[in-house]
Amino acid sequence: MAKCSNWSLLHAKIHRILRSRCLLPRYQRILVAVSGGQDSLCLAKLLLDLQPKWEWHLGIAHCNHQWRSDAAANATYVSQLAQWWNIPFYSETTDCKLHSEAAAREWRYQTLSAIAQKNNYSHIVTGHTASDRAETLLYNLIRGSGADGLQALTWHRPLTAEIILVRPLLEITRVETAQFCQEMQLQVWEDSTNQNLKYARNRIRQELLPYLYQFNPKVEHNLAQTAEILQAEVEYLESAAQQLQQNATVTTNEATIQLNCLVLRTAPLALQRRVIRRVLQQTLETAPSFEHIEKVVVLIAAPNGSQSDPLPGGAIAQVKNGSIWIYTNLAPQVSG
Repeated sequence: MAKCSNWSLLHAKIHRILRSRCLLPRYQRILVAVSGGQDSLCLAKLLLDLQPKWEWHLGIAHCNHQWRSDAAANATYVSQLAQWWNIPFYSETTDCKLHSEAAAREWRYQTLSAIAQKNNYSHIVTGHTASDRAETLLYNLIRGSGADGLQALTWHRPLTAEIILVRPLLEITRVETAQFCQEMQLQVWEDSTNQNLKYARNRIRQELLPYLYQFNPKVEHNLAQTAEILQAEVEYLESAAQQLQQNATVTTNEATIQLNCLVLRTAPLALQRRVIRRVLQQTLETAPSFEHIEKVVVLIAAPNGSQSDPLPGGAIAQVKNGSIWIYTNLAPQVSG
């Protein structure tokens, strides 16, 4: 395995992305999540080679989900790789059974955050690619997500008040990471669970996307580009919704939230829905569904005395004196 490499087109591309998007500032302590697969190995090697230019302090973290018989050997391989590269290595193994992708993802991010916090890393980087972005868009579209879900795989987001999650490879496809690993003579640890079709994302990767290629060979690139467009639009809409919510809020406390209907009526439906969703997220015990949001949105133009069906947790919304009152507990009927 070559310890040093020539400057490739992918090195130049990532260097440009990091500089133009200000993703990983100079001198930062950066924790790289490495599974041993092609994407994370590609990322780790790129950052290692760029380290002299950016003067980062790199570390490698590996999370063992104990899903496979070779999981311990996988962790040992990543440890050896970190030792070869002379990078600090951290490894954690789950002590409970992870029954779903969502549970594994939650445990993984909690674990990475804990490692970063304990060892003073300001950024955690993962090897999510444009291919992952396309698959996430399709996965969330099938589940019925709105624009927020379709662009969920973003370039960066805060994990804690001090730690930022960064995904530098979102313009790079899985084909490119495989080619890079081959050129750099990086031995990829193949994850057998990636072939298990009981996982929805694997079915999208193995069955749905190859089918869609028949309609458009650039489908993966186009879906990733759509996610990029949606990200900017969602950021704008959220900013506008936050301002509208501030303007429309009359009173708020632990028991009730009062929203001025007249202020809300002046806004487009998209912003009305976002404001109501934001309020319900603060009010309800569970995340509001589209149906819950619509039950309250229709009250914006409803007469006094109108009210919603009970919402999760016993919350209810009523129209009173030109305002929507959202109660955390079922309130008495309002007449007139």
